[in-house]
Amino acid sequence: MEGENPMKEIRIEKLVLNIGTGSEEKHSEAAKRLLELMTGRKPAEEISKRRAPAFKITKGQIIGAFVTVRGREKEDLLKRLLDAVDNKIKESGITPNSLSFGIKEYIDIRGIKYDPAIGMLGMNVNVTFKRKGMRVRERKRLSSSIPERHAIVGRDLIKNYIQKSFNVEVV
Repeated sequence: MEGENPMKEIRIEKLVLNIGTGSEEKHSEAAKRLLELMTGRKPAEEISKRRAPAFKITKGQIIGAFVTVRGREKEDLLKRLLDAVDNKIKESGITPNSLSFGIKEYIDIRGIKYDPAIGMLGMNVNVTFKRKGMRVRERKRLSSSIPERHAIVGRDLIKNYIQKSFNVEVV
């Protein structure tokens, strides 16, 4: 479209997959294995910041795994993950600058088969959006401020973007 400001275009910054396992060490290893199988990247361990005796969690204990995907493969992976939820996202999952949804069972994801060593696990998916020019605020050398109207990607823009780019229905 002619006359559109190219700096107002939004794009996906990163895709974060998170599997919470609680205090079970066996489930934590399975979660890391699943995330590595899906993304081809080494997942990081989620470590508890405080104790939760009701869930048998102590401070410093491993309670899950997560992986951050950037680069070209993030959009292909996002298409597969959205396909696992039948291309339907709840409106409440869209917040300024991000989109979140959950997948109940990993076998719903196209291209991944059930592995008895992993068992049945679900995951949370968080997609972060940003506009061009945000590097000006984030860089170390000669960083500068950016107006909030440019920094915040609104819910309506995200909704329109995922509907056009990924053919997703917002319920």
